[in-house]
Amino acid sequence: MSNKRYRVAIVVQRYGEDVSGGAEMHARSIAENLLSIADVDVFTTCARDYLSWKNEFPAGTSRINGVRVTRFPVVQERELPNSITEHELFQKSYALDLQYNWMWRVGPASPQLFKRIERAEPEFDFFIFFTYEYAHAVFGMPLVKHKAILVPEAHEQRHLQLPIFKGLFSQPRAIAYNVTAERDFVERLTGNWHIPSDIVAMGVDEPEDYSADRFREKFGVQGPFITYLGRLVAEKGVDQLIQDFIRYKELYPGDLSLVLMGKGNSPVPDRPDIIATGFVTEQDKFDGLAAAEILILPSKWESLSIIILESWLVNTPVMVNAECSVTVEQTKRSQGGMYYRTFEEFSQMVQAITQDKKLQDGLGANGRQFVLDNYVWDKIVQKYEKLFEMIESEPRGV
Repeated sequence: MSNKRYRVAIVVQRYGEDVSGGAEMHARSIAENLLSIADVDVFTTCARDYLSWKNEFPAGTSRINGVRVTRFPVVQERELPNSITEHELFQKSYALDLQYNWMWRVGPASPQLFKRIERAEPEFDFFIFFTYEYAHAVFGMPLVKHKAILVPEAHEQRHLQLPIFKGLFSQPRAIAYNVTAERDFVERLTGNWHIPSDIVAMGVDEPEDYSADRFREKFGVQGPFITYLGRLVAEKGVDQLIQDFIRYKELYPGDLSLVLMGKGNSPVPDRPDIIATGFVTEQDKFDGLAAAEILILPSKWESLSIIILESWLVNTPVMVNAECSVTVEQTKRSQGGMYYRTFEEFSQMVQAITQDKKLQDGLGANGRQFVLDNYVWDKIVQKYEKLFEMIESEPRGV
């Protein structure tokens, strides 16, 4: 490996220790761990909430865990629902102006951020853009594409085939995917096979201290429970998970509970066996995962489920939606859980894992070993360093 110390700018839509979201957590973890080989700056917005992009953080520069972070204001709050529909986008897929207009409304719209990216081009060796589907990447990455690495955080969604995104995926010097399934469907849908790439993902830090009893005492949870951790919104499958759990309890009326860790707008029924904790700290998170019988991830659209990896670290097995190719790949490779498609499969798997301690422990142990073998930070940093060296060794346009 080179002894060179790089200058790296990370561009992401939101940033901060109290900002939830998989891509945002991924960006923060990479920024902090690249400090071992690079001087790292983060360019982001003043938004805390992705549903509104309301400016809640002050504009300007600060330091978070050794990383210099510069925030820029958003000039237009998010339009929900977008007045330009997906149907209209595909009906007029030739109209790039319409697609850029749509993306500006999706946001975050921050002209000062885009100007800073453009002015910063000579200051940095590389610009790493996290997630492709927001304005910071669509409008920002073309300004420095010859130095850009894209971490797409892609889901297998139809809008990847829009010209605005097909063009975007052909611009960076390299792409850092999370899993093989993600690279496969991106290349199939966008035709960007010619762009150099690697399966990079991220490392996961093993918790120093976690306690199932501490979680139970803090949140008043008694008896066995299955859990979900993340945003409580319908698009993450939370509403369906709640319905499936209620049906499951009608078949098996025992003492099993469902604990929902996170915030969102999904309606949570007022039942003693469904417990919503609200936002949880890092300690609460690992305590809760350690206490749970199973972590369930019902989402159809994930690019890298960090929470699955964290669940495995504390020996807790997982169940994932069979329609999400990314989490199914993780589950198959690790042999750390199961994947379901129907309610019947959901109920059978919950019953099997919660009633068979040997099976539960075996799945959890498999998952933990998988994480330790594949998601340690030294290996992830080395992969980024290899990408940097590869880009520097090839002339632009190759």
